[in-house]
Amino acid sequence: MAVNQQAGQQSIEFQEAPHIISSASVVGPKEGEGPLGEWFDLVAPDAGLGEETWEEAESTMQKEALQTAIGKAQLMTQQVRYLFGGDLLAQLIATSFGNGDAQIPLFGLYGACSTCGESLALAAMTVAAGYADYAAALTSSHFGSAEKEFRFPLGYGNQRPLSATWTVTGSGAFVLAPKGGHVKLSGVTPGRIIDMGIKDNMNMGACMAPAACDTIYQNLMDFNRQPEDYDRIITGDLGSVGQRIVIDLLREKGFDISAQHMDCGIEIYDPKRQDTHAGGSGCGCSAVVLAAMILPKLRKGIWKRVLFVPTGALLSKVSFNEGQTIPGIAHAVVLEHC
Repeated sequence: MAVNQQAGQQSIEFQEAPHIISSASVVGPKEGEGPLGEWFDLVAPDAGLGEETWEEAESTMQKEALQTAIGKAQLMTQQVRYLFGGDLLAQLIATSFGNGDAQIPLFGLYGACSTCGESLALAAMTVAAGYADYAAALTSSHFGSAEKEFRFPLGYGNQRPLSATWTVTGSGAFVLAPKGGHVKLSGVTPGRIIDMGIKDNMNMGACMAPAACDTIYQNLMDFNRQPEDYDRIITGDLGSVGQRIVIDLLREKGFDISAQHMDCGIEIYDPKRQDTHAGGSGCGCSAVVLAAMILPKLRKGIWKRVLFVPTGALLSKVSFNEGQTIPGIAHAVVLEHC
């Protein structure tokens, strides 16, 4: 008989929590020059990674990140039963072209910049249910490919407003198993689509902050917790603009997360030295910060429990050009030292 692992209105609390047994991060040169540079597994000497197009470069990052994570787990590629992966590009071309050689059954995901949370949640559910001994979660973004997909070709040389974030060139990969290592994924709060009518594609923080607020609030309610029950509540890529909004929105709901809140988009760049305006964004932003900074602190026991909340803006060039609003979504996973 199946065990009920539902928690509250929309969360999951695993009876036997799966473990993240390895992780890997591959980034571009700009990310390597940032505050976290020394912690990434691989810093590419140039954003092209020796490929002819930005899209091929992003696929190469995914391939390197996945193989590095599998190697760190001391596994063979064929031992990974399922791969949950995605990126920002149409038809997930960075993921599909990057992982064809691996020949791991693939679930292609699109959650915009929340894809790291979505892939981790689904991989964890798969392992916890006994459907796989090993599952991998993988995502990426690339400044060049994302600008071409959603805004302007780089050669256009458009000016960016101060509310804009800089899409991270990076890929993060994670291997999950029933046990092993010192970090377990104990719970999941999948997010809902939240649309506040915002249409500014140069202010992703404002688009995503309401969704982050909704998911964090629901996690606290479903698990009957207070913000101080987490060492850190870490959003994906709200940047400095979105950070102020999510803190204000949660205060209106009765929770003050200002002491616990961090944002991957704020942590990855030095805004004064690197001219990244509101911070970092992109699928790769939360993924590489998780692999390089968050998981090591959890493994060492510096942090005991973290709520990790990657955030996504669900727009496309089609919907934006047709004047549609930009809905947001955020998927949360609870990570604990063990």
